Amino acid sequence: MKKSVIWAMAALMTTAIACDKEDNDDNNSSTTSSLKMNISNLGELGADERYEGWIIVNGSPISTGTFSVSSSGAPSQTSFEVAASDLAAATDYVLSIEPFPDNDPAPSAIKIAGGSFSGNNAAVSVNHPVALNADFNTASGKYILATPTTTDMSDENSGIWFLDISSGSPMTGLNLPELPTGWVYEGWVVLHGEPITTGRFTDVDMADMAAPFSGSDASGPPFPGEDFVTNAPSPHTFPTDISGATAVISIEPEPDNSPTPFVFKPLVNMISSSAMDHVTYDLNNQVSSNFPMGTVTK
Repeated sequence: MKKSVIWAMAALMTTAIACDKEDNDDNNSSTTSSLKMNISNLGELGADERYEGWIIVNGSPISTGTFSVSSSGAPSQTSFEVAASDLAAATDYVLSIEPFPDNDPAPSAIKIAGGSFSGNNAAVSVNHPVALNADFNTASGKYILATPTTTDMSDENSGIWFLDISSGSPMTGLNLPELPTGWVYEGWVVLHGEPITTGRFTDVDMADMAAPFSGSDASGPPFPGEDFVTNAPSPHTFPTDISGATAVISIEPEPDNSPTPFVFKPLVNMISSSAMDHVTYDLNNQVSSNFPMGTVTK
């Protein structure tokens, strides 16, 4: 009788130990770890968009969560709980912009930055192959004020063309790297706080893709730019003197449903209020203050 009791108790203990092991295995499989994000220069998005982080595990993206950014540039969240096993196996981090709400579990085509893990850290920038895959630190640009599409010589400060005439002849004014598929450049003039496009382009030594505000007296030069002399959008009146406005070159997703500049603005310049026509002016490289960069740590 005693032997039977002993064997029964041993069997119960074995079963209990096995159950405990299974419970511990289940708990271990659901253990999470924190992904810490420290990325600067993230702009505020519209109400229908969110940032979303992703880790790449065995070649596939796994979401680390979404977040927004305030008007002051502060992310709503900088620490994200991720399955520990996935985080340990992650080779890369990718940051995308997603629609909100978003019914698609996959990343969108708008991937703005990324980085490869070296140990537990990844340096995140637009240079990553999944993003712009280019170095914009040496980007530069020049422009002139002129209205070559009109014969009226009194409106010369009503147009901007991204070219260089310092040699006496029109030459390419923009030094920008080639963009990957899905991205294009776009010129802007920010007039009285309102951005007005000068046209989208992929080649710096060719005319851009549109001329909605230019005149009809002559063709513009074979470089990106625009005359603001017709079809003024409300509340503007054309022709208009753009001295004192801001000139911008942005990088836009293609296709793009936003009428305003995207968060990537590599070249910017405040046009002097005393700017003269047919004088070459420089654009300023704004990569350090406009492009997302930082680190993520697992």
